Amino acid sequence: MYHTWMRYFTPNPLHHRLGLVCLGVGLQHGALPTVGPRTLDHHVAIVISAGRGWCTTPDGRRHPVNAPALLWITPDVVHHYGADPETGWDESFVDFTGPAAATYTELGYIEPDRPVVPLADTGPARAAVGRIARAARRGNPLLEVETSAAVHELLVALRRARADTDADGDPVLQALARDAFLPLSVAEHAARHGMTPAELRTAVRRGAGCSPKDYLLGIRLGRAKELLAGTELPVAAVARRVGYDDPAYFSRLFTRRVGTAPIRFRDRQAHNVPGGWSTKIPDPNDPPLVSGWSGA
Repeated sequence: MYHTWMRYFTPNPLHHRLGLVCLGVGLQHGALPTVGPRTLDHHVAIVISAGRGWCTTPDGRRHPVNAPALLWITPDVVHHYGADPETGWDESFVDFTGPAAATYTELGYIEPDRPVVPLADTGPARAAVGRIARAARRGNPLLEVETSAAVHELLVALRRARADTDADGDPVLQALARDAFLPLSVAEHAARHGMTPAELRTAVRRGAGCSPKDYLLGIRLGRAKELLAGTELPVAAVARRVGYDDPAYFSRLFTRRVGTAPIRFRDRQAHNVPGGWSTKIPDPNDPPLVSGWSGA
C-alpha cells in the first residue's frame, strides 16, 4: 500500500534562462513500486526521510539505501531503485533541468558518481520541496520563478545536509579558511591535516568544487575587499593582513581576479559607516541600526 501526490509542468524557454527550472515535484510514502531500469533526460533529487530500500548503479551493483538519504538521478544514466516492500519509505522528489545544473555539478553540489548520499537531516530539504509543492498549485502565475528559486534552495540545503560534514560544514574547509592568511603552501596545508597534496585537492574539490589554491585565494580576496571597503588601511597593509608581503604582487593579483585595482575598488565602495568595522554577524531578529537613521 502506498500514497502518492505529484505534479509536472513545462516551463517556457524564457524561464530556462533562470539557470534551473523545476519540471516536477512529488511526495510519496509506503511500499512504492520499483522504478526502472530507465533513463531520463534531466536531473531528479529524491530525498528519503524514513524507511529503507535499494538502488542499482549502471555497473550492475546493488546498494542499500537507508534513510535519511539522497538519491541522485542524472541525465542519460540508467537508474533502478525501489523501497523495501516490508518497510517502504517516505520520499520527496524534484525533477529539474537547466544550464546551471552543470555548474552545480562542477561545484560538487550534484554528484553523478555518488548516486546514494547519506544525509544528517532532511528537514531543510523537505521544506524546500514543500515550497515547490505549494507553488505548484494550478493557476499560480509565479509558478516557474518560485519553483526555480526553490530548486536553487534545495541544492544548497542538500549540500549542507550531507552526513559526511559536521553541523558547520566540511572540517577540512573550515580549517583551510581559518589558516587562509598564513604564509603556507598547499603542501604545507596538507601536512597540517595529515594528508598528501593530492588527498587535500580531492577533499577540497569535493567540498568546494575548486582547487585548494583557488579556495584559499577566494577567502583572501574576499577579506581584502572587506578591508578595502570598510577600513582606511593602506593597500600595503591590506596585502599583509591577507597574507601577501609584496603589495605590488597583491595589487596585480587583485586586479587580475577582481577586474579592478584595489584603490579603484575602494573608491567605488566608498561609504562612511559610523561605528567602525565589526566582525560580529548581525542577528536578523535584532539588526544593528545606524544612529540617527529615521527610516524616512
